[in-house]
Amino acid sequence: MNSRGPRRDGGLRGKALRAKQIRALIAVTLAIPLLLGALFLLVDRLHSTPADALEHPASPVSDGQSRAQAVEAAQSVVVMTGLQTSSAGYSLMSCKNRDDPPYQGSVYLTFTVPAAAPADAYFARIAATLGEHGWAEGLPPNNHAWARTLTRDSVTVIVYRHDDEPRLGVLRVYGECRNMNDHRRDATTWTDVTDQFPRTR
Repeated sequence: MNSRGPRRDGGLRGKALRAKQIRALIAVTLAIPLLLGALFLLVDRLHSTPADALEHPASPVSDGQSRAQAVEAAQSVVVMTGLQTSSAGYSLMSCKNRDDPPYQGSVYLTFTVPAAAPADAYFARIAATLGEHGWAEGLPPNNHAWARTLTRDSVTVIVYRHDDEPRLGVLRVYGECRNMNDHRRDATTWTDVTDQFPRTR
C-alpha cells in the first residue's frame, strides 16, 4: 500500500506540472501574434510617408482656425516689417491638387515698395527682420525677383517684388494643411481682407 501512495502523488505532481507547462505554452503561443501585430503597427507608423500625413492630419482644424492662422501670421509679418498694404485676399487652397482636401489657409497681399529703397536691399531687410523674430529662411523660389521664403510655427511666407508692377511687393502666406472640410466647390474663392491690415499712407 505504502509503495503505491508515493507513485500516485508523483503521478499527480507530474500531471500538474504538465498542465502548467501546457498553459504556459498556450499563453506564449497566444501572446506572440499579439506582440507581432503591435510591432507591425509600430513599424508601419514609423515608416508612414509624407503623403500619409497629408491625407490624415493628426489634428484637423476648422475653417475659422485655418483663416485665423493665415491672416494672423500675415498681420504679424506686416506689423514686424512695416509693410504698407495695398490689398489683401484670403482663400482656402488644396494641398493635394486643385480641389480635394486637405486645405490650407492662404493670404495674398500686395504692398508698396518705397521708391527710394533699392529693391534687393529692401527685400533682404524684410527677411532679416523676420529672421530676428524667429522666422527661418529657406530656399528662395526662383521664379520671382528678390524672392525670400521663410517659415515659423508651420506657417510659410514668401515675399518678392511683383512681376508686373515693380513698385509693388507681394507677401504670400500659407498655413498648415489640416483642414479636412469639403470645399471642392469653393476652395479657390478669394475673400477681400484688406481692411484687416494697415493701409498705404
